[in-house]
Amino acid sequence: MRRSTTLCSALAGLIGLLGIAQDAVAQPFPSRPLGLIVPFPAGGPTDTVARIMVEHMHRSLGQPIVVENLAGASASIGVGRLSRATPDGYTFGVGTWGTHVLNGATLALQYDVVNDFEPIAQFTIEPALIVGGRTMPAKDLSELIRWLKANPDRAVMSTLGPGGAQHVAGMFFQKLTGTNFRFVPYRGLGPAMQDLIAGRIDLMYGPASTFLPHVREGVVRAYAVVGRNRWAAASDIPTVVEAGLPGFDMPSWNAFFAPRGTATNVIIKLNAAVTAGLADPTIRSRLTDLGQEIPQLGQQSPQALRELQSAEIAKWWPIIKEAAIKAQ
Repeated sequence: MRRSTTLCSALAGLIGLLGIAQDAVAQPFPSRPLGLIVPFPAGGPTDTVARIMVEHMHRSLGQPIVVENLAGASASIGVGRLSRATPDGYTFGVGTWGTHVLNGATLALQYDVVNDFEPIAQFTIEPALIVGGRTMPAKDLSELIRWLKANPDRAVMSTLGPGGAQHVAGMFFQKLTGTNFRFVPYRGLGPAMQDLIAGRIDLMYGPASTFLPHVREGVVRAYAVVGRNRWAAASDIPTVVEAGLPGFDMPSWNAFFAPRGTATNVIIKLNAAVTAGLADPTIRSRLTDLGQEIPQLGQQSPQALRELQSAEIAKWWPIIKEAAIKAQ
């Protein structure tokens, strides 16, 4: 009798556990709040556009999305956390050209920038600008290249440290143009901009929206948009191709990724929330007001993001390897 009672209790417990498991499986995704990892400081350009996106995404998904900023180590701290997250769709993160292309070539990472993540969607593109200070005599990009060739190692360009996007852009520019200039590292774009305006440095590369107010004020000169198309927010600035430097194409993109192993149906649902947000006129207006460009619908799929990342890696890793660029 005692053994029979014990067996019945065990069976009842097992049945109860199976019932709980079935209920959990039956719950549609998402059934609780989600978390978004932004591997950059709060208030920065990437953080700002990501927060605009999740404002709409949470309505599509029917659940709150809590944003967590995990900055540091060239964004590898936050991206590393994402790579270790449970692949259930409840944690996803922001990725950029810097985090999911550049860092794979310049940092010793504890994760693989391709194989440890599932692409969800690209959601914005921000063109970059090459700008110069008022003391730089060149008035356009062709004149700048000629001046740099005539004055090797005289000009100074800011970076955010060896191996960063600005450093790689400067090295690539030198390679394409046969010029030489010096690099000076800064802790942020703000201090570098102050020195550019003051004439202590000569050149900068970075997000177009960061430079545009200063260009409009006339305190810095925009030489070219580093992209294939003119920037809608400043259509008077020529592209690098129009300015005589084809091949110098380094668009900055923002995208969402999930940990490796996240189920396909979950990725599809997250992607649908992104595309719904990008189709919303209010969201589009807010993003474009910040100087962001919206990728075409065909560029918003997980497969399109994977192809974009693969193409960028194929282009940039050999260049970075040849130049022996490493982050410090």
